[in-house]
Amino acid sequence: MSAPLIAWTCLTLSSPAAAAAKAAPEIEAVFVLDTTGSMSGLINAAKEKIWSIASSMAQTQPAPRIKLGLVAYRDRGDTYLTQRYDLTADLDRIYETLMGLSADGGGDGPESVNQALHEAITQMSWSRAPEVYRVVFLVGDAPPHMDYQDDIPYPVTCAAAAKRAIVVNTVQCGDSAATTPVWREIAAKAAGDYFQVGQSGSEVAAATPFDEELARVSAALDATRLYYGTHAGREAAAARQKIGETIVEKASVAAQARRAAFNASAAGADNFFGRNELLHDVQIGRITLEALAPAQLPEPLQAMTPAQRRAFVDERLAARAALQKKARALVDKRQAHIQRELEKDAVAAKSSFSQKVYDSVRRQAAEHDIHFDSEAALH
Repeated sequence: MSAPLIAWTCLTLSSPAAAAAKAAPEIEAVFVLDTTGSMSGLINAAKEKIWSIASSMAQTQPAPRIKLGLVAYRDRGDTYLTQRYDLTADLDRIYETLMGLSADGGGDGPESVNQALHEAITQMSWSRAPEVYRVVFLVGDAPPHMDYQDDIPYPVTCAAAAKRAIVVNTVQCGDSAATTPVWREIAAKAAGDYFQVGQSGSEVAAATPFDEELARVSAALDATRLYYGTHAGREAAAARQKIGETIVEKASVAAQARRAAFNASAAGADNFFGRNELLHDVQIGRITLEALAPAQLPEPLQAMTPAQRRAFVDERLAARAALQKKARALVDKRQAHIQRELEKDAVAAKSSFSQKVYDSVRRQAAEHDIHFDSEAALH
């Protein structure tokens, strides 16, 4: 079992000829997640492994553009019926949302699967380009209510998914005999895969001796980001940076290390930089310091002279480069350690939720000329 080691995001512009020869592939994935009481184990596993799933999706050349979305669902009479979070390349926001989810409610058997699946297919900002790989993962342990008169039954939604070229994969948690035939039917009707995992996701623990240091380096890299533009835009960027601080505060060290590994990939650039990150845009030539009015600059730079601004940016870029080099080395060591551990129990690794998600993505994305470098997901 082998996987290529992740390289830090390349900060140089690709040539127009290379870009024209092979455009970046696009992957849009929405997770439709049962959040009733029996799903606590899987929800916790998803919190731990969502970055691993994103990293596994990043293993293409050229690096893909990845957007994730989420529909959390319960049932009528619970605290909420659905909570929907649209497709976005800002995976920190999706992860913050996932961290806030908990398992509660349910208890009567069937859940509002029909409603959640319909929203995932019809209410997300899916692209329409034929080359984009669009996929839904329906994750739950109970069948849908078929007795709600104002519901849209899943066969109708599956037909809509097929018409929009959205694949629906079904992930059954546990072994409910009532769920299995419905999950299999949904997958069959929407060109997807069906697979079953244990109630807690059958995940393999993969903490490493490098996680703590990688998490610290990741937090330091987050702190190097500076944003320019309008006042409102810079305020939005500041709010986004707060999300990174929340992740450092609340996520496990292993999850922070997985986030660092994703951000270290070329596909993680959208999540790491966001929009209008000053250092990145100056370095790749997207903007020049001289072209920005003082009011458009980050506050620390506004009162500086042009020479002071240039010195400040150069110093911050050098610090970032040193951190990136350190992160790259730690990611490589972490991945090598994980591969050695997974080889000790390859059967268990292959049965995990994150690995089965990756296996489906790898096979289905090939139909869109998106090819992955490895059969092994990152953990």
